[in-house]
Parts: sequence; structure tokens; C-alpha cells
Amino acid sequence: MTTESPFFLTKVECPICKTINEFETIKVGAYTERDRDTDFCPTDRIWRNPRYQAHNPLLYFTATCANCFYTREFNNSLKEWKDDAYFKTYRLKVVKQKHLNMMAEADSIIRTIGEALNSNRTPGETAILKLLLAIIDESLNDRRNELDLGRFYLRIGWIFRDMSRGENPNEQMMRSHLSEIRERLETLRGSLESCGQQVRSVETTIASQLSDEKMSTEMRSLLLPIKDRYDGELAALQEILASFDGKLDLLEVIVQEHRQLSLGIADDTSEPGFGNCQSFHQFLSQLTGKWERIPLNEKDALTYAVEHYKNAFKDGKDISHGNQQIQASYLIAELSRRIGDFEQAKEYFNNTIRTGQEFIYQNRKDQSRTALARKILELAIEQGRTNMAEATAV
Repeated sequence: MTTESPFFLTKVECPICKTINEFETIKVGAYTERDRDTDFCPTDRIWRNPRYQAHNPLLYFTATCANCFYTREFNNSLKEWKDDAYFKTYRLKVVKQKHLNMMAEADSIIRTIGEALNSNRTPGETAILKLLLAIIDESLNDRRNELDLGRFYLRIGWIFRDMSRGENPNEQMMRSHLSEIRERLETLRGSLESCGQQVRSVETTIASQLSDEKMSTEMRSLLLPIKDRYDGELAALQEILASFDGKLDLLEVIVQEHRQLSLGIADDTSEPGFGNCQSFHQFLSQLTGKWERIPLNEKDALTYAVEHYKNAFKDGKDISHGNQQIQASYLIAELSRRIGDFEQAKEYFNNTIRTGQEFIYQNRKDQSRTALARKILELAIEQGRTNMAEATAV
């Protein structure tokens, strides 16, 4: 366990608009993944610094230019794009022109999504939106990478799943922060009220003692200047307390603004919206009028992922023979099962088992090369049985 930041900044020049961006980069070993779901979605992630336990690494999976919103997977290919002759010669010119043309439109899909990004207030939603920008920019290529599109949609599905498990961790944290601030202010206001009561008690005591009938007229007259001084200082103290009370009122206003900025709601009983929309779902629904392949939930995202994985699998140009081919076949099967397409799932589970067994046999003398294939083969057999049971139950 550590208290150091799990991030460092990486400067990258945007290929489209030449803006120099600084992107947060996750340090190697900043977190560990203890388990994964049957579609490889991480299910048990532990950050070395517990302060960041609510952070989903997928928020940093893509990098978005702060100026033009151009978005790509944040990997070495993006960091070193200037040295990529193929990208500069065959992809950049086409994508740049199309991207800038879309940005020029006031209500374009890119501008609408880009202006809605807010990694502090809505990290899960922002992670999804950044992946959507990456999908849009990849789709602008003359020859789009179907495997990448499948991978991006799959990760959107994972984020939807993570968000559906409960309250947004970042939102929960912000509510906790605001609750603590409010409790401290209430304690302070209570102390101020107590202080005011004590001042009034002092004032009553002094007035009573200086007007005591047992005191001689001569002494009361002698103490009049003292009484005036008491009255003056006590009045000044009351003014200070009144000013203090006014400052607390101003702090309450700031807390309301803090809540509005961090959660998008006026009070703790309200439900957070998204921008000018009542919900993130409504925001995504509006985007479908600008771009038809906008997933509204996990099932939509997995459905699009299956389509792109199938295209990549059939084309074969982006998927190498062996482990990657077996893994792609398995993912098509498992994602098909998850969206309820049991016949397609059966077809690809069988294909995964057959090709996996052939690959393992052909490379039986190389255990390290077949380790992944063996693991996927076990998953395919197990999930294939699950698929048959689910198909029968329908």
C-alpha cells in the first residue's frame, strides 16, 4: 500500500490540430487485477494507493485532444505517431480532413460529446464518451480497423456493467466529502450559537452586578465609565458574531455551488442528471440522431462488439493465427451468449474448441505458447455448456 500518485504526465502532440496535450498515464504496477469475468472484464481490481480505488483504468484507455477532441487508444502508436510512416501516409490525411469538417459543425457529434467530457464529476460516463470518440475517429478511416472497433465497444460494455453494479464510486466519494463539510459547518454554527449565548450571559451578569441595589450610589456612579466600556466591547463582540454568522451563510452558499459542480444536483435528495439532460441515458439517446451506432446500455455495446469482432475474424487481416484467432472466436461466442444469440454462440464455441484443440496439438511441445489457448479452451467448453442450458431454458 502506498500514498504516491499512480499517474505521471505524458506530452503528446495531436496529429490533427498540433496541440500539445498532457495526458495522465498510469504507472506500471499502480494496480493489480485479481480476477476476470468470462468475457475478460476485470472484476477484482486493487490500487496500491487506496485513495484511487474508485478509479477505473478504462478512463485512461483513450486519449482525447483538449482542443479538437481527436481521440485514439492511448498506446505507443499514438505517442510515437510522428514515426509511423504508414499512419502519416495512408490514414492521417483522410481522418484529419473528415474530423475537422465535423468539428466545424456547431452541433456535430464530436463537438457534442467532447464538450460533455468531465473526468472528475462523471468518470464512468466520460470513459464511455471517450471510447465513442475513438470509435467515431476510427470509423473515419478508409479502411477502419474492425478489431479495434470491437475492442472499443467491448470496453464500453464493461463500463456499463461496472456502473450498473451500484452508485458511481466517484459520486459516492463526492457525496461523502460534501456530507463531511456540511457536518463541520453545522458543528461550527452550533459553536457560534453557544458563543452568542455565552456573550449574552456575560452581558446579563455585568448589567446585574453593576446595578446591584446593595451597591452604594456613589460606587455605581464611579463604575459608570466601566459599564460603558463593557457595553462598548460587548456590542463590538456581538457585531463580530453577527459578521461570523454572515460568513457561515456565505459558506453554505459555496457548499451548494460545490454540490452543483461536483454532482450536478441542488441537494442530496435530488438525482444527478447529465449536462442539460435528465440522465446519461437521455444524453446518449439524443446522440443516436447524430450517429446511429450509439449504445444505450451494456447489451447494445456487446451487440456492436460482436459485429466488429465477426468482421475482423472473417477478414483475418487484423487477427493473427493462433492464440489471437482462438481468443477472437471465443469472444464472439461468449458475447453472443450474453446478448441472447444462442445459435451463433454455439457455432463459435464449437469453432473455438475445434481450432483450440488443433493449435494445442500442433504446438504440444511448446507449453508456453499453448498456455493461453488451453485457458480459452477450458472457458469455451464451460461457457458452451452454459449456452446450451440457457438456450434450452428459453
